[in-house]
Amino acid sequence: MKNITLGLISGIAASSIWGAMYVVSKSVMAVIPPFSLILSRLLLGIIPLLIIASAQKKLKISKNQFRTLIGVGFVGYGISLGFQFVGTNLSSASNGSLVTSATPAFILIFAAPILGEKITFKSIIALFIASLGVLAVIDPRTAELDSSLFLGNLSLVAAALTWALYSVLVRKVTRDVDVLTVSLVAFVGGLPTSIAFSAWEISTLGIGEITLGVIAGILFLGFIATALAMYLWNNAFALLDANIASLTFFAQPIVGTILGVIFLDEIITPLFLFGGLLIGIGLVIASKE
Repeated sequence: MKNITLGLISGIAASSIWGAMYVVSKSVMAVIPPFSLILSRLLLGIIPLLIIASAQKKLKISKNQFRTLIGVGFVGYGISLGFQFVGTNLSSASNGSLVTSATPAFILIFAAPILGEKITFKSIIALFIASLGVLAVIDPRTAELDSSLFLGNLSLVAAALTWALYSVLVRKVTRDVDVLTVSLVAFVGGLPTSIAFSAWEISTLGIGEITLGVIAGILFLGFIATALAMYLWNNAFALLDANIASLTFFAQPIVGTILGVIFLDEIITPLFLFGGLLIGIGLVIASKE
């Protein structure tokens, strides 16, 4: 029960941080191209984890484990984050919320063949109820289907699929390696792709004016939304079955909406409250699995 509680808190905290991340990402990407921003996130994310891991002497892994973790990081941070940032840049915020809400369903599908977790009737019911709650929260009627957004929407679908795969792989590798080491080495796995594409972006697109606001945004994305949130997300999957941990992802649109109320004068509707209740019910059902 202690592990379940800590896992749920970790997953919800990570998703809550990411709920605040989209507005910051959109603003910073107006100045810094997507892969260059990913590169800065990974480098800033590596720094605190490396310091902590070195102090705790948690970097003792075999060559095979290192290669495996690099591969997992490549999926999550080399591929998935790239698709996410490109999709966010080319599509709309409402589309991003709607498409990425499919991630828990993809996690459930990947968990069966990779982890051997059974797709039970209770887990399906929990996912269904929570998904209905997300649809109520984000209101799919706000989605934009304009053809000009097609590539962005496609990138968001790819991001949801690859992030689901990454999350399930994290559950697998944390059976043998501690979460801190997994998180740190996985960040390194995302560097080759981000370095290559960042170099291309800078040479062709350049970088805009770097202001104090942009620097603050980069620091938030690197230290909080990457180092802290990614560690918490990985910890959730280390402590919980994938089908339970995946549902904490639904905290993201709730926090995003609440922040919209606070900073953008948006209104909390009865539909939002009903959706939040359904998500909570889904989490409770899943935690009783």
